[in-house]
Amino acid sequence: MPDTRTLRRKRDQDIGTPGTVFGLDYGEKRIGVAVGNGVTRTGTPLETLPARNGIPDWQRLDTLIREWQPTLLVVGLPGTPDGSEHPLARRIQAFCDRLRARYALPVRQVDEQFSSAEAESHLKSQRREGRRGRIRKEDVDAVAAAVFLEHWLAQEIVS
Repeated sequence: MPDTRTLRRKRDQDIGTPGTVFGLDYGEKRIGVAVGNGVTRTGTPLETLPARNGIPDWQRLDTLIREWQPTLLVVGLPGTPDGSEHPLARRIQAFCDRLRARYALPVRQVDEQFSSAEAESHLKSQRREGRRGRIRKEDVDAVAAAVFLEHWLAQEIVS
């Protein structure tokens, strides 16, 4: 008998809507992680993983994957104003390849050119309203992952 995760993946494929989706904001020092939902089309920042030369804390990411059981991973790919390849593009592609191999999950890439600026603006607004204290770089990374994940969910999921 198939396990619950297999049944959920089959259901998600049949209806064309991913269930739980992860957004990963790649960086050389930090990788922001957000969780999203294909039904509600919302994204929520989870945490920011430390990284060394773009290599995340795999054990922590393994734990998050087991805990949340996403059906899809969405990785941000920064654009450039002139349309040329971003300096991190090849490293991000290698990261995506490692994610596919490690978790046997589909990986999509999404333009995240302005997600950090949007995340920072959102966090500053929360701070002005007294809903948060100091804004750390780690906070921006996780919120940026949620921002581009929500954009992706809004564009990719057909009503």
